[in-house]
Amino acid sequence: MTPDYHAAVTGAALFDRSAAGKVVARGPDAPLFLGNLSTNDVKPLPLGGGCEAYFCDPRAKVQFQTWIYHVRLDGEHALWVETTPGRGADLLKYLDRYLISEQVELADRTADFAQLHLAGPGAKALLEKALADAVPDLPEFAHMERTFGAGVVAGVRRRDPLGVPGYDLVCPAEKAGELRRVLEAVGAVPGTPETYEVLRIEAGTPEFGPDIDTNRFVMEIGNAARAVSYTKGCFLGQEPIVMARDRAGHVNRAFSAVKVLAGGPLPAGTKLFRDGQEVGAVTSSCQSPRLGAPVALGYLKWKNQDAGTVMEAEAADGRRPVEVLGLPPVK
Repeated sequence: MTPDYHAAVTGAALFDRSAAGKVVARGPDAPLFLGNLSTNDVKPLPLGGGCEAYFCDPRAKVQFQTWIYHVRLDGEHALWVETTPGRGADLLKYLDRYLISEQVELADRTADFAQLHLAGPGAKALLEKALADAVPDLPEFAHMERTFGAGVVAGVRRRDPLGVPGYDLVCPAEKAGELRRVLEAVGAVPGTPETYEVLRIEAGTPEFGPDIDTNRFVMEIGNAARAVSYTKGCFLGQEPIVMARDRAGHVNRAFSAVKVLAGGPLPAGTKLFRDGQEVGAVTSSCQSPRLGAPVALGYLKWKNQDAGTVMEAEAADGRRPVEVLGLPPVK
């Protein structure tokens, strides 16, 4: 168990997530514009509010995984659309393609802002120590603005991708070093990308790239239901989503997790079999310090998703037993 992993599960660890794509939409039509394209209800978001959302094609295949926040930026109301690392420019092009006559200004602000993620059961107490002030109990995706140290103004956003209490801290790129020093001075342990990935997999959090691609039906993704509004009216990809709910009542595949009962972590693409039939595939895998065994994320076919179900993984060294854990794999 590495020091940063131990800190994340017992105290607080600090991870650099500055590569996350950041697109800002301004203008009177911005909420309606984003709402018509995304799966969630963006229009009623209050200042300080946020939500998870997906941008899909007409078949409801995921094009972008996002988190949308209503912020005040440069003195103006704006919608901040965060997406996965390296995809900010692509998201801007995607949105611009649908922009016709709406009063909306779009800008890729990825390079302008740094983003740190403070994670762990001690994260809130550490923030209070750094700010010398109380931090309210924010629901997930709610956010506020606070000043750290000698004038570092940062957005503080509640978000839990690692299965422990977490905060995204967003500040101007040139202030990132100072913000990091303030947090480390009060006890935040510097974290590595490798530890972040282990914690993400243990939490069962899907991520575009390893676990999601542009051919994935949005409702197959773990926890996708919280990112979909059935009451806001039409949006791109709505029809297949509603059909999956109303006609079948379930999807053919669903994101889940398995524990590897023999051998090491499973490579992405490893096929899973039950009674000689292929029933799933692995997307991400790691050695779990808390489970004391490898854990893998992936997609399982309908009727093969019950926790405790034992199946086989087709590894290079032969078939190995795995057990379905469900989500999250580490509780």
